[in-house]
Amino acid sequence: MSRQGTVEEKTTKSDPIDHNRLDNIMVNRIMKHEKKSLAYQIAYRALKKIQQKIETNTLSILRQAIRGVTPDIVVKARRVGGSTHQVPIEIGSTQGKALAIRCSELVDAAKGSGDAIRKKKETHRMVEANRAFA
Repeated sequence: MSRQGTVEEKTTKSDPIDHNRLDNIMVNRIMKHEKKSLAYQIAYRALKKIQQKIETNTLSILRQAIRGVTPDIVVKARRVGGSTHQVPIEIGSTQGKALAIRCSELVDAAKGSGDAIRKKKETHRMVEANRAFA
């Protein structure tokens, strides 16, 4: 047994305006040089433009976009006996959301098109091709 104790799981805080954790994760991803207020301005300006284009609730659009882009399984390289195999590994929801928020085209992801959707499908194809190494 280690002497250092257990690590508590971190929970993300909700943002001050919508009280939504997903917005706060997105703002943290946008933030540079510890300027969170500027990141909030950028995020809410982008969400307002999306709302003007689509004329529906931005939170539902954001959830739908992230749900559409979030991968269930990723492929990791494992070295076995001198050769490297691509091994499919399931990922958790928080890591999947983190991967999904990295994509920049939220409107295209909400519509089901764009590079992020293509990358998710490509990842799932690679998983199917390398299913034997799992």
